[in-house]
Amino acid sequence: MEQLPAVTLSLFSHRGEKQIKIAFEYNPHLIKIIKQIDGVRWSATHKCWYIRYSKQNLSQISSALKNKATIIRSIPQGFEFTDKEKQELNNFWKWLKAQRYSESTVKVYFNFIKDLTAYLNHRKDLATITNHDIEQYTYDVLVKQKNVSVSTQRQFVGALKAYKRFNPHAAFDGEVLIRPKKSTHLPTVLSWQEVLEIIRKTKNLKHRAAIIMMYSAGLRISELINLRLSDIDIQRKQIFIKQSKNRKDRVVVLAESSLPVIFNYLETYEPKVYFLENPEGGKYSAESVRAFLKRGAKAAGIRKRVTPHTLRHSYATHLLEQGVDVRYIQELLGHARTETTMIYTHVSRKDLRQIESPLDKIVSNYKADNKKLKG
Repeated sequence: MEQLPAVTLSLFSHRGEKQIKIAFEYNPHLIKIIKQIDGVRWSATHKCWYIRYSKQNLSQISSALKNKATIIRSIPQGFEFTDKEKQELNNFWKWLKAQRYSESTVKVYFNFIKDLTAYLNHRKDLATITNHDIEQYTYDVLVKQKNVSVSTQRQFVGALKAYKRFNPHAAFDGEVLIRPKKSTHLPTVLSWQEVLEIIRKTKNLKHRAAIIMMYSAGLRISELINLRLSDIDIQRKQIFIKQSKNRKDRVVVLAESSLPVIFNYLETYEPKVYFLENPEGGKYSAESVRAFLKRGAKAAGIRKRVTPHTLRHSYATHLLEQGVDVRYIQELLGHARTETTMIYTHVSRKDLRQIESPLDKIVSNYKADNKKLKG
């Protein structure tokens, strides 16, 4: 009898929610089955198929793979939180909200502590775990099972430190928890020609207006989808970004050249509250923005991984290459520290163009010497 392929189901946090990771060795037949499951998506970040965690979705996967694969579950089957655990988690959620953490941070920290509670599976109370228990969980689950990124592991440590402040009587020592050293990656930057090509290849008027707005003002994706029409001052050519990251307000420039497209978009779609609205009139989703930007980059023939933050990186780098002072760029981007903005000095081509490669110098000298000899 032919052996069925193995599919491993595990839990992980993605986009602020608990997800089911569907892992298996490359198999075109399985991929076709997985794609037909309602709600399943591919994560380019985690390199896996996933679906939002729920009993219904677990059942959906089991039904779809019945007699087609051997399912290996690392998800506690039938696990239920006790009333005490539910109350503790609820109180932690309220505490995070009261500390005025951002919505995304509240979700991420809450889900980390929720996952840890589920991992303990009633063997231990969350407040009694030791630093050794945390190290064991980090290796067994985050590193070995889920292979999370360094940034995700740093967020987990942040969640534990927050929980320790919420419950000072917890047994583990929050002071000795160390975040792994952050990886340093230079941001991906598009040339101005590539930016224009993406805009040109984006035929949908709403999508084109969104891309122009993001790039021309250096907006984060959260700032774009939360941007209200009342925050755009056409007359003064300014955009007011209210209570963004680190709860900061700032003012950015509304590009003169963006106005024809923006006016056309506003007259055609007639949004009521937000600059970008879904068909029902609510906020546009971040996933949709990422999707149409990815399509635009592909249509433009760009092989780099292009995300909304790539446009923000490009905006900052292009300003720097135009000679704008780093301190002004810091204000326009809403960075709390100058050090964050200084990364763009490493990717700016303005100064790099003035540096001559030793090889070019050698060849230049060789040609000059030959010319003298022949002369």
